[in-house]
Amino acid sequence: MFRFFENLIDPYCDYPETDRPPTKLWPFMRDYAQPFKKVFWATGLISVVVAAVEIGLISYMGRVVDILSGSPEEVWAMHGTELILMAVFILFLRPVIQLIDVMLLNNTILPNFGTLIRWRAHKHVLRQSVGWFENDFAGRIANRIMQTPPAAGEVVFQVFDAITFALAYMLGAALLLWAADARLLLPLLIWFVLYAALIRWTVVRVGPASQAASDARSTVTGRVVDSYSNIHSVKMFAHHDRELDYAKSAIEETRTTFQAEMRIFTIMDGALVMLNGLLIVGVVGWGIALWMQGLASVGVVAAATTLTLRLNSMTGWIMWALTSFFRQLGVVSEGMQTIAQPIDLVDDKTCKPLHLTKGKITFDNLSHHYGRGSGGLDQLNLTIHPGEKVGLIGRSGAGKSTLVKLLLRFYDTEDGRILIDGQDISTVTQDSLRQNIGMVQQDSSLLHRSVRDNLLYGRPDAAEQEMIAAARKAHAHDFILDLEDPQGRTGYDAHVGERGVKLSGGQRQRVTLARVILKNAPILLLDEATSALDSEVEAAIQETLYGMMEGKTVIAIAHRLSTIAQMDRILVLDQGKIVEEGTHEALLAQSGLYAQFWARQSGGFLNVEAAE
Repeated sequence: MFRFFENLIDPYCDYPETDRPPTKLWPFMRDYAQPFKKVFWATGLISVVVAAVEIGLISYMGRVVDILSGSPEEVWAMHGTELILMAVFILFLRPVIQLIDVMLLNNTILPNFGTLIRWRAHKHVLRQSVGWFENDFAGRIANRIMQTPPAAGEVVFQVFDAITFALAYMLGAALLLWAADARLLLPLLIWFVLYAALIRWTVVRVGPASQAASDARSTVTGRVVDSYSNIHSVKMFAHHDRELDYAKSAIEETRTTFQAEMRIFTIMDGALVMLNGLLIVGVVGWGIALWMQGLASVGVVAAATTLTLRLNSMTGWIMWALTSFFRQLGVVSEGMQTIAQPIDLVDDKTCKPLHLTKGKITFDNLSHHYGRGSGGLDQLNLTIHPGEKVGLIGRSGAGKSTLVKLLLRFYDTEDGRILIDGQDISTVTQDSLRQNIGMVQQDSSLLHRSVRDNLLYGRPDAAEQEMIAAARKAHAHDFILDLEDPQGRTGYDAHVGERGVKLSGGQRQRVTLARVILKNAPILLLDEATSALDSEVEAAIQETLYGMMEGKTVIAIAHRLSTIAQMDRILVLDQGKIVEEGTHEALLAQSGLYAQFWARQSGGFLNVEAAE
């Protein structure tokens, strides 16, 4: 039975993906709710039936009071069958109705609705560009992905568990009082108007207050995660107190916004107690007055009393449900700031896979300034021939990293084109472009998974022996065999920690190299590929790198000029332009920037002057 209700909805079902999801709250919720349409209608109907049953029971209890006015023998003779049937209904049929209502909510909607939102939100965010991620805290993005689905699930839960039930219940209560004596409706209607005004007052204030509190919590998460992920820097610079102060300001903002939110609820509770007193005195008092005038039976007074006491206990729950509803909507609204952001760097519908034949790369009048009007690249023209090995140097900020990011299409160019074998990279799919490019970065971060998982990231279908062969070429196999993590996993199964923190810089770099060796892409990008290696290992790796370069088109960025001295051609970038190019010997003979860099080297490193 559980499995039937749990499998009514598949949260991973196919859906029409969009690069620009709805940015308004209700269209956003409606978009995610499409697979649940039939389930929502069924749940709403069952919720109304449950409310009707509750009202019917209260009404019938009033009838029971009137029935009992006779002798036991008369009561049993005239109403025995009726009482038995009602007992059967209460014992058997009512629990079935309640169980269906609960299972639709707890087993069909809540687990699947949250899962569907989390899955689709994560899928959408993963499609965002590198630049998008660089503009926000990873912790805040993750927090919004995690807190929005349960908040949206709570919204749906309150709609059917409280709001639909409450509306049906209040309508049934009005009909019951109308049937007993229409005059009993007057105090109920007065109370309802005042109650609705209190709800409106609360809702108008709790939504913005909740969104402010949710945003403050996300800020705390972002700052705390930032400290934890950079714990080496925190400890190295002895900035423990500085990080505490940085977090404290956000934590205090969270406390302040939460206090403001709680004040609203305190006022709401005080006003609600007064209103409920008015309801009880008004309906029950009027019922007693009617009975004293002979205009109402004891059963009617009993039913009215039971109803008002039930409403008294329900109103607090309804109010909390409504405020929770709007509070969670505030959380969803805050989460939408991440989940509903459009994806700007996309493949056009006409994009085709890159068909790489030779590996010729052309940068045609390329300009990119990150929207600032300066920095980056400025009208750069460059052709790298198939199989050519090109070294790239320049001061920090000269545009080297920008060139590589644009080639990988982490950003769309602001002006100009990049062509590979005559194909504009903006007209080919991003996946096919990056599958044909292998890159070793200076920041050799790894996934918090096993060494094997990290290596096979380069080529998931590689055989075990191919993976081990790549690790041997990168001089990583021996140290990998000696690894053991705190859970007792060893060798290639050992986990490397967040961003590979459990490995040394040189070990991370060698795993990264092995991953690119395994990928064996026809275009190779090296960004300070040996910067984290000691001299002995670097000498061995250099030989491996030169072997990797055979038959590939290579762009290598280096501050250690000795690592690119053997390249076919060396390009010197300055302020986004190529100012010198040639072989190592030819550039030295020009006595230009390259010669100055070479002369200023200390231990083989380029003396950079400007910050990027």
